[in-house]
Amino acid sequence: MAYHPTTSQVNNSSVTVTLNDGETNSVLQLFTIDKFYSTCEGPLKNIRILDLTRIVAGPYCTMILGDLGADIIKIEKLGSGDETRRWGPPFVNDTTETCYFVGLNRNKKSVCIDLKVQEGKEIIMNLSKKCDVLIENFVPGKLNKLGLGYEDVKKVSPHIIYCSLTGYGWKGPYKHKPGYDVIAASYGGLLSITGPENGPPCKPGVAMTDIATGLYAHGAILAALFQRLKTGQGQHIDCNLFSTQLACLINIGSNYLNAGQEGKKWGNSHASIVPYRSYETSDAEYLTIGAGSDSQFEELCNRLEITFISEYEKSKYKKNSDRVLNRVELDDIIQNKIMEKSLKEWLIILEGSSFPFGPVNKISQVFNDKHIKEINLIKEVNHDIAGKIKMVGPPVEFSNSPNNVCLPPPILGEHTPDVTTVRFKLKKPKSRKKVNWTDETVDNENMDKKKSKYFQKTVLPPMMTMNVNIVLVMLKKTKENQMTIKLRHQKKNLIFKV
Repeated sequence: MAYHPTTSQVNNSSVTVTLNDGETNSVLQLFTIDKFYSTCEGPLKNIRILDLTRIVAGPYCTMILGDLGADIIKIEKLGSGDETRRWGPPFVNDTTETCYFVGLNRNKKSVCIDLKVQEGKEIIMNLSKKCDVLIENFVPGKLNKLGLGYEDVKKVSPHIIYCSLTGYGWKGPYKHKPGYDVIAASYGGLLSITGPENGPPCKPGVAMTDIATGLYAHGAILAALFQRLKTGQGQHIDCNLFSTQLACLINIGSNYLNAGQEGKKWGNSHASIVPYRSYETSDAEYLTIGAGSDSQFEELCNRLEITFISEYEKSKYKKNSDRVLNRVELDDIIQNKIMEKSLKEWLIILEGSSFPFGPVNKISQVFNDKHIKEINLIKEVNHDIAGKIKMVGPPVEFSNSPNNVCLPPPILGEHTPDVTTVRFKLKKPKSRKKVNWTDETVDNENMDKKKSKYFQKTVLPPMMTMNVNIVLVMLKKTKENQMTIKLRHQKKNLIFKV
C-alpha cells in the first residue's frame, strides 16, 4: 500500500507509525504524528529538515526545500549565528539585518545550540530522530569528532538522509581543505575562463559554484527521499563545490577531454557559436544577440541590413563552423552596424525575430521590468525587526502545489524555545551551566555575552522518546475527503482525523 504521510495530534503524544507492504513487509514510509508540522504548504509538506549549514550553498539548498513546503530547522552558532548575518553593508531598512542573510534564509526556523558540549550533541541526536533529512557543511570529519557524523546519527535514526556539503569531498588529497565558492571556482577552472579575452582571472558576479552546489544537493535529497519510499532506508549524500564546478564546465570540459582544447576567456563571446555576444549601441548601451543556427543568422543579416559584396565573402559566414573560424571579421561587421542606432531603436527593429536578443540591464532595470511585475516574482514579507522585506520568490510554479514564501528570514535563535521545549517536549533542568542558547535579538558585532540582557543560559536535556508498538487497524477516507486513522496502542484504540 502507498500512503502519503500526514501529521496530527493523538492525546498530546508524539508517536511514530510504520506502514508496511503486506507482501514484502518492507517499510514504505515513516512519519511522525504530532501537532507540529510544516508552516508552508507544498509538495514537501511534513518533511522535516535539520539544517546545520551556513554561508551560501547549504542555505540556498534548504531555502529551496523550504519553499517547497519542508519544515527547516536551522541550527546556528551561539551569539553570532550564520556568518552571512554579519556580511554587510548593505543592511535592511537601516537595521542590523543584512541583505545577504535575508536573501538566503526565508521559510526557516532559527535554533541556537552549542555543538561542543555534550547536552548540545544530545539535542542534535534527538532532533535527528524527528527529522527526515540532516544537511551539514562542515569540513569532512569535523562532525565525526563531535560524535555527530553520519554513522553516529544513523545508529539512532536509520531513516535519516544525511547530506554533507564540503569543499572537495570525502576522498582525495584536498578533502580536508576548507572551501569557499571563489576558491573552488579557482581550483575548478571557472576563473580562468571568465572575463575579458586577454584580461586577468575574473570571478562571476554571484557565487555560481555555491548556487550550483545547492541545486545539486537539493535534487540529491529529493532523490534520496524518493528512494526511501521504496526501501525505508536512509543514506549519506556527498556533494561538494569542486566536483560541482567541474560538472558545470559542460562544453568547455568536453572540449578539453575529447578534443584537447584548452579553455580560455572569451569575454562576452561564445567558444562555439557566432554571433553570440553583446554589442555596443550608439547611446553607449549594450545589446546581446544569440543567432545559434544558420537560418537565424540569415534573418539577423536581413534585420540589420547587412549585405556582402561577393559570394565568396558570403560563403565565409554561411555555416556556424565558418563563422567561428572568421569570428573577428564578422563581429566587426555586426558591431559597426549596431553602432548606427540606439538600444531602443534596435529593440523595436528586432522585435518578432526568430533569434533571441535583449538589452544588458542594470540590476535596477531588472527589478523595474514590466515582465517581472507581470509574473509577480518579487515577494514581500514582514520581519519583526526589519519591517517589510522584499525578495525574489521561487522561480518554479506547480499546477497543483504551492511553492511559497510563507515565513520571513528568522531572527537569531527566534525559534529555540518552540523547537526544543514545545515541539519536542523538552524541559529546562535546574542546571544552567552547560548549554547556551538565545531566543532574542543579538548584537552580532559588539555583544558582551556576560553582560547582555539578551543573552540567556539554559540547559536542554535530551528529548524524551517513547518506544511504542502501534498497529494500523483502519485507514478510511470519508466523502468530505477527510482521512480517519485508527491505531491500536497498548490495547487501546486511538482514532483521529486528518
